[in-house]
This record gives sequence, structure tokens and C-alpha cells, in this order.
Amino acid sequence: MELRLFLAAFVGHFVLVVVLYAVLTVIRMRDVRAGVTRTSDYVREDGDGPIADGIRRNIANQFELPMFAYFAAAVLVVLDAVSLFDVAAAWLLLVGRIAHTLVQTLTQNVALRGQIYVLTAIAASLLMGHVAWIALGLGPT
Repeated sequence: MELRLFLAAFVGHFVLVVVLYAVLTVIRMRDVRAGVTRTSDYVREDGDGPIADGIRRNIANQFELPMFAYFAAAVLVVLDAVSLFDVAAAWLLLVGRIAHTLVQTLTQNVALRGQIYVLTAIAASLLMGHVAWIALGLGPT
């Protein structure tokens, strides 16, 4: 049961990224049709219009800190060491990523985005901390 709940949080994060890519594609197509951008603008990283730019930057954020959580998740699953503590951390990561996405793509509230980022940093740190605990031989796998 713990393993399924644990994995579901990471599948949820994957779904978030897929949805972001789909929304980005739709926004880019809309921007081209509206003349906000041209298809040739997308050769450059800075070619997006304002709405698409926020989504593009948020997608990049999905592959930064959360990747440490994915590393920890893989290690914990391989070692059969997933606990309720890890399940809670994984779901905190997912909820934090969703909240971060909403704030980054729908508002200009950088301060709130930073506060939410702290939640995802804590979640990733908890998972990595469990892996470190095991690696240092301080607890059972």
C-alpha cells in the first residue's frame, strides 16, 4: 500500500509535466495565430510570448530540484525502504509542484512562488535525507 501511494505521487508529477507541455503547445499555437509570435521565434529560447514564457520556465523548474526526489525515490524503491514518511514527503512534493505551477503560470507573485518552493525543497530534502540515513548505515533499509 505504501509503495503504491508513493509511486502515485511521482506519477502525478509526470502528469503535471505532460499537462504543462500540452498547455504550452496550445498557447504557442494561439500566440502564432494572433501574431504575438512567429514560428521562427521558437528557434531562440526567448521566443515565447509572456504567457508561454511563464509556462516554459515552469516546465524547466520541474526538472531541477525534483530530480533529486526522483533519485531518492528510485533508491528507496530498489531497497524496499519506502515508509509512510516517504509517502508523505512525495505527496508534499507533488502538492508543492502543483501550487508552484499555478503561482508561476497564473500570477507574478514571486514572493509566494519562493515560499511554495521551500515546501518542495523540504520534501526533496526529506527523501534525500532518508537515503543519506541509509547510506550512512544509521538505519535499516
